[in-house]
Amino acid sequence: MNMLVDGEWQTDAYESTDGDGSFERGETTFRDRIRDDPDAEFQPEAGRYHLYVSYACPWAHRTLLVRALTGLEDAISVSVVDPYRGEDGWQFTPDKAGCTRDHVHGADYLRELYVRADPDVTCRVTVPVLWDKREGTIVNNESKEIMRMLDTEFEGVPAGEDSSADLYPDGYREEVDRIIEEIYDPINNGVYRAGFATEQEPYDEAVDTLFDALDHWNDVLAEQRYLAGDRLTEADIAMFTTLVRFDTVYHTHFMCNVQYIREYDNLWPYLRDLYQTPGVAGTVNLSHIKEHYYTTHPDVNPSRIVARGPDLAFDAPHDRDELPGSPPAALARSGANE
Repeated sequence: MNMLVDGEWQTDAYESTDGDGSFERGETTFRDRIRDDPDAEFQPEAGRYHLYVSYACPWAHRTLLVRALTGLEDAISVSVVDPYRGEDGWQFTPDKAGCTRDHVHGADYLRELYVRADPDVTCRVTVPVLWDKREGTIVNNESKEIMRMLDTEFEGVPAGEDSSADLYPDGYREEVDRIIEEIYDPINNGVYRAGFATEQEPYDEAVDTLFDALDHWNDVLAEQRYLAGDRLTEADIAMFTTLVRFDTVYHTHFMCNVQYIREYDNLWPYLRDLYQTPGVAGTVNLSHIKEHYYTTHPDVNPSRIVARGPDLAFDAPHDRDELPGSPPAALARSGANE
């Protein structure tokens, strides 16, 4: 894989699988935090921060969802990269549907921002990126931490009209953290462990672990509306961005073909319930998702043919509202595409 080495772009500088053919995800690089504290270097302010995302990427999608559901769309601006990632990495192609220019710097490639933040940086160039326009640097590029910051540190920043989502509520936090940790390796990262495995044994282990976990959460959701009980939380956001891509790309492209999500008695209605939550559907771009996965991984799909189906009825009734709990009564508008 391609990456920056001492501030210079290099190809084939990073191996994503280890010696036994197992997929290994690299660590993120920028790990500063926005804190609602007068002594903090990065404080929450409307208009100060900019989010760089790909609609295709499930990790970036998490941050778009929290931005929408907490009503921060006017407070935090967004740029969207091209879903196709070639040898030059993530690129800005504003003439392409659903994409934007780099609204802050006018850069051609996302890697230019990384070098602006640190001219000698050695790292992979990934989305999401949370940029501080005042200090001219990257605050953070770890999706879980950006998600948490947007959810908890911007309470004093004016939110969008009728926005009241609290995705990390008191009384649920320990459980939310436990679930996010529990679903990460077998499910969120598990689809990649299956798709990028280069030997049969690590692939089999990843697929077995993935579907064991999906079976478990399908059983849990028989009795409760959300992963942590009766409240929509960050745990559901983390699960949603994997599930919404599953039947479209992971089932076929990453060979996670033991079962479709739409064949699960509870996971499928749960996914539709989340999709129909106000603010969510506007962050989902299936065209970008399909183009990215089927064209960007030539080792997995050398033909780069984009699979046509399936046609999923995300808007079909789900009846999940009969279970205890309900989504936030008022959520932000979804307009993530700028």
